Amino acid sequence: MDISNAALVVIDMQNGFVNHHSRHVVPAVADLVARWSAAARPVVFTRYFNYPESPYERFFRWSRLQEPPETDIVPELAEAAGHAHAGVDKTGYTLFTREAAELMRRAGWSDLVFCGIATESCVLKSAADAFEHGYAPWIVADACASDAGPEVHAAGLLVARRLIGTGQLVHAQHVMGQLATHLTGPVLE
Repeated sequence: MDISNAALVVIDMQNGFVNHHSRHVVPAVADLVARWSAAARPVVFTRYFNYPESPYERFFRWSRLQEPPETDIVPELAEAAGHAHAGVDKTGYTLFTREAAELMRRAGWSDLVFCGIATESCVLKSAADAFEHGYAPWIVADACASDAGPEVHAAGLLVARRLIGTGQLVHAQHVMGQLATHLTGPVLE
């Protein structure tokens, strides 16, 4: 992981996706965002917005996340989102809207580190798209969750291993170590 050329991408940490299955990840994501920001590294937040007659309504009969408070970033991360390098609003699974793809290209980041909700959909699709766009995608497995439950989270990680590589799944402790090394520089013996 090239921390010096990486952005942390916080996927859809919105009220409408936080429930009894996913609430446990909010403190982990908040801690990761705080430490990443303290290292003066860029953070990008995404927000998903559903709309009338969307594919989610047509095929799933799912009409949630069309307006506040469901679309709002959770209170624990709202201030950080307001100070983020960028915010990306999207109406589909992926981070890679036309505007976001241009943002990534202009920023020149090589690595994108993903956390948030939901592992099996928006996190997975964003990481796979990053892979296909030539970025090194990293999924922080213990800073992701599924609002559909732990089995679905595990299924998302299983598919992620096949799509982007087993080595691209990391834990927050690994990322924190990389950040610490970035701040202090490598230890020379």
